[in-house]
Amino acid sequence: MIGGDEDKAKPAPPPAPVTAAPEAAPVERVVPRSEADMKQSFAPLVKATAPAVVNVYADRLVQRSMSPFAGDPFFERFFGQRMPNRTEKQSSLGSGVIIQKNGIIVTNNHVIEGADDIRVALTDGREFQSKVLLKDERFDLAILKIEGDRPFPIVEFGDTDTTEVGDIVLAIGNPFGVGQTVTSGIVSALARNSVGVSDFGSFIQTDAAINPGNSGGALIDMNGKLIGINSAIFTRSGGSNGIGFAIPANLVRAVAQVAEAGGEAFEPPYIGATFEPVTPDIAEALGLDRATGALVSDVADDGPAGKAGLRAGDIVLGFNGRPIEHPDALGYRLATTSAGSTATLDVLGREGRRAVAITLATPPAENPDAIRTLAGRNPFAGAVVSEISPRIARKLRLPSSQRGVVITDVPANSIAARYGFLPGDLIADINGVEITDVDTLEAILREGASFWRFEIVRGGQRIRQIIR
Repeated sequence: MIGGDEDKAKPAPPPAPVTAAPEAAPVERVVPRSEADMKQSFAPLVKATAPAVVNVYADRLVQRSMSPFAGDPFFERFFGQRMPNRTEKQSSLGSGVIIQKNGIIVTNNHVIEGADDIRVALTDGREFQSKVLLKDERFDLAILKIEGDRPFPIVEFGDTDTTEVGDIVLAIGNPFGVGQTVTSGIVSALARNSVGVSDFGSFIQTDAAINPGNSGGALIDMNGKLIGINSAIFTRSGGSNGIGFAIPANLVRAVAQVAEAGGEAFEPPYIGATFEPVTPDIAEALGLDRATGALVSDVADDGPAGKAGLRAGDIVLGFNGRPIEHPDALGYRLATTSAGSTATLDVLGREGRRAVAITLATPPAENPDAIRTLAGRNPFAGAVVSEISPRIARKLRLPSSQRGVVITDVPANSIAARYGFLPGDLIADINGVEITDVDTLEAILREGASFWRFEIVRGGQRIRQIIR
């Protein structure tokens, strides 16, 4: 795949409401029937939209060792780990789309990740420094802002819920840095998952040629509306093989609205349940003709789903009248729905199909006192740990009902890093004491021991270890 502590946590600003896409009138789709139809041009559409598609230049400074012996323990000990280094500037190129006349731009997070300097170049030759308003690694989106003395050209959002397989689309971006390029194709598929470039998994697939440098560019429909942000390609050669993926515009709109309202992070509504794909065996047992939907694997009793009566073993087949093909499609629907609104789920359970109305909530605020950096003479020293909250459970893909203490960060030079601990490790037991909260954990570590016998859970696997 190619995609071209403080002690006290600051209170997060209230999430901006997600504005639903306006209801669009049904579009009459007509197949070309004559030679005259085939000679029609996309040029007027390109002239109207291309000025709002920009080049994004991201520069970052990296340290490069000047010694061929860097990393060799003998020479590093001899030089006291002061091997000569030099600073180099690395540059990457991507695309972006202006969505507001005041200079709000959307691009991919991987285009600007780690950048120290981000510049935006327009098709008219103007170039601007930009600042990052918001970036989200999970959905691979970043919102930038540039300042100008006159309104910028924009592309308006379309409603991706009206997009259908077979619709003609244009992809606009800057592949390989050759300059702005327009390619055409069709929507090949919807709700594609397992693309592997981010945690997001409900992409629009297109055969419009997309290459490195197109990342962050626009996918435009025949009404001149933005229906997606081009993000990845499936390739074995490094070039386009006719399988490209775009993030749907409805999700892009939701993230952009949070940034425009001053929010520093995009937080989808909290449902309080964990979902898995439906296997063919489960589908057959429940009388489904194919494996589709999202299987409820875990429900937090005090969460919105638990209060609404959703149970482990249920299968979610629809969300507000839209079909749910897999758990990632359900995640997309949740992300494009406002907290506080009520969602109606089409659910299949042991007793048959039923409708479940769930009032979506804002994830409960994290308790800053439940986040600690461990100290002392023990294998966990230096690790940052936290009691599991709904936000952390979602970020680390833990069951919604999971409780306990989890490692959230392991600094590279810490004792915990030397012993191989990783973010996401759940600390289950130390010297026979079950770890239920950070106070219990710190009390055990303060007591000290001649040896440490502990058990952690990593990726669903229990790991037991003894360190003397």
